Amino acid sequence: MVYGLRYYYRHIGQNKRAISLPSIKQDTRLPVILNRRELKELFKAPTLLKHRIVLTLIYSAGLRGQELINLKLSDIDFERKTIHIRQSKYKKDRIVPLSAYMTKGLIKYIESQQPHVWLFNGKEPDGRYSVKGLSWIMREALKKTSITKQVNLHSLRHSYATHLLEEGINIVTLKDLLGHAEITTTMIYLHVAGCNVVQAHSPLDTLYKDQLCKAKK
Repeated sequence: MVYGLRYYYRHIGQNKRAISLPSIKQDTRLPVILNRRELKELFKAPTLLKHRIVLTLIYSAGLRGQELINLKLSDIDFERKTIHIRQSKYKKDRIVPLSAYMTKGLIKYIESQQPHVWLFNGKEPDGRYSVKGLSWIMREALKKTSITKQVNLHSLRHSYATHLLEEGINIVTLKDLLGHAEITTTMIYLHVAGCNVVQAHSPLDTLYKDQLCKAKK
């Protein structure tokens, strides 16, 4: 109703009335993530190599579905171990690390499938894969697993972010890797990640940690 009235007021030229309407609050829900055992089970599920590579690459680089289908062969730098993501959300480019383990799978896939311009060829008019096709791969793979969580393709990106936090990466670096515009968007993963709690201490103790250990002995 609010959005309908807002559109109507703008249509008849009464923008001030449109602006004064109340905003709609969205529910804040924590992302559902897959644990490491579930991810391994998921990545083994697809029969086709291409489908296994699609799911694994999304997780390994924290990609959005649209970012994956926009990848070109030239965006993968095997020597520098990087992936160049161009003009994604917010019209920003970013570079993320290419996993050494992922490199082996990608090389095998490229040699087998011989893609041309796009990394993943599909049935779209320009030759790219479709986001709907990616979602289908995820749904079909889930059917072959014991996973009962309500997850989708984007859950792989959520899992990437959460696992990196748990492995010690700092929140600012994670923000850049994910391509978020605001740090507040990235901070939601702090509520999900099972990070070790560091007790309050003086940095002087860690500065002279070796001397303290010797003193105790």
